Amino acid sequence: MTAVKTAARVLAALVVAGATVWSAGFLYYAGPEPGWLRAMLAVILPVATGLAFALLPRRRRTLIGFGVIFAGLLVWFLSLHASNERDWQPEVAVTPWASREGDVVTIHGVRNFAYRTETSFEPRWETRRYDLRELDSADVIAVYWAGKAIAHIMVSFGFGGEDYVTMSIETRKERSESYSALAGFFRQYELVYIVGDERDLIGVRTTHRRPQEDVYVYRLPGDRQRIHRVFLDYMRTMNEMRERPRFYNTLLTNCTTGIFMHARVNPDTVPFSWKVLMSGYVPAYLYERGRLDTRLPFAELERRSLVNSVADAAGADAAFSRRIREALPVPPAVGTTR
Repeated sequence: MTAVKTAARVLAALVVAGATVWSAGFLYYAGPEPGWLRAMLAVILPVATGLAFALLPRRRRTLIGFGVIFAGLLVWFLSLHASNERDWQPEVAVTPWASREGDVVTIHGVRNFAYRTETSFEPRWETRRYDLRELDSADVIAVYWAGKAIAHIMVSFGFGGEDYVTMSIETRKERSESYSALAGFFRQYELVYIVGDERDLIGVRTTHRRPQEDVYVYRLPGDRQRIHRVFLDYMRTMNEMRERPRFYNTLLTNCTTGIFMHARVNPDTVPFSWKVLMSGYVPAYLYERGRLDTRLPFAELERRSLVNSVADAAGADAAFSRRIREALPVPPAVGTTR
């Protein structure tokens, strides 16, 4: 056997193995009900594939047959459609949207829950107006709950130093669903943009979740034109998703990749990196690219950006956003010599 044929067979084996793993996962998470049938099909497929390639004499025909089965599953996968009309968990029940008149943007469906515990709360969805002439800041919020490799990343926009609105791109789970990173590869969750008050989106994580999550607020250098472009791109995407909902994907369409895509409306955005996929490293990556305050060593900036204690103390204070920022390092304005 020539080296070329050997390489071709190895490549074909790897492709079949990868396609088999994907197919088994798809059948397990998105196959026909009931659950036992999905699990059985997810086991039968790889076993039958292995036996077919091991025992059948004509592997080329076996490969063609496998290709037909895989193509059918892929068509099935692509036929799944996202929806905004499901029995959602209350935290993600509202699809936000925005309208604009001149410099005033009105956002419908701003979340501002009053929490007693993480699961006991008074749902409050509000309509709020924001004047683009006052939009002057943006902050990156990183939330950690299981080590430093993975974080939930949010962006908070500030209007005149007093009014803030936070954008959180999340999985939209139904009442009967819990989150699974593996299920997120197989169109099992819709994507949702949660627009919220910081007392809600930060406070629920620093005060009410058990265990509490570590929340860091990193202030970005002020560049009003850049900030305006990104904010308006969020509004555009929210309105598109109201009409054409999208699926969440654990790796490719999530909280961090969404922020990266919005940032691309600016011509000099940071290049894509594996650190965007490993979301816990996003703050360090932004620091490396000069997008955070580099006057401090990153370890010191990170230490000073943790807001848990002050956010917990602020509670439902109307001055919550100002209080959590009082001790944060303020980056120099764009163009300032460092």
